[in-house]
Amino acid sequence: MIRNAEISDLDQMMQIIESSKLDMHSYGNFQWNEDYPKAEHLMNDIDNGSLYVYEIEGMIAGIVCINKEEPEEYKNANWSMSKEAYIIHRLAVNKNYLGHGVGSELLNYTDVICAKNNISYIKTDTNALNIKAQGLLIKCGYTFVGETSLTGYRGLFYCYEKLL
Repeated sequence: MIRNAEISDLDQMMQIIESSKLDMHSYGNFQWNEDYPKAEHLMNDIDNGSLYVYEIEGMIAGIVCINKEEPEEYKNANWSMSKEAYIIHRLAVNKNYLGHGVGSELLNYTDVICAKNNISYIKTDTNALNIKAQGLLIKCGYTFVGETSLTGYRGLFYCYEKLL
């Protein structure tokens, strides 16, 4: 079941974040580091109603933030259109649920949020080294549109979009 995240979910969500950081760092991807994402980012998402959890039998299997907060650097990316969009941030899957479709379910839930709010365009980015995320995005119907750099982060970030 996918639902809005609550403060009581914070410990489980941070465990998922920390595990995801270790995995990313194991192949040289430092997209997430000691400064991002932190508990305060998640608490802010909860306060804004933009953080969702996929819960399976009381365990958080994955998280995603869906909002309209576009990084400034997105202006430099080669998006196919300039219409209002939802942006996907902080997608992470509990290591115990990898390979069970949790990431796909969370990405597909973005389509539901869009439909409820009459938005037909979704944008996101991932580090150029994050092959797993790139494969997941393509599997879920996203199209690669180019690359950008993000202030404060090393390396390139690949930009993806989906038109509903």
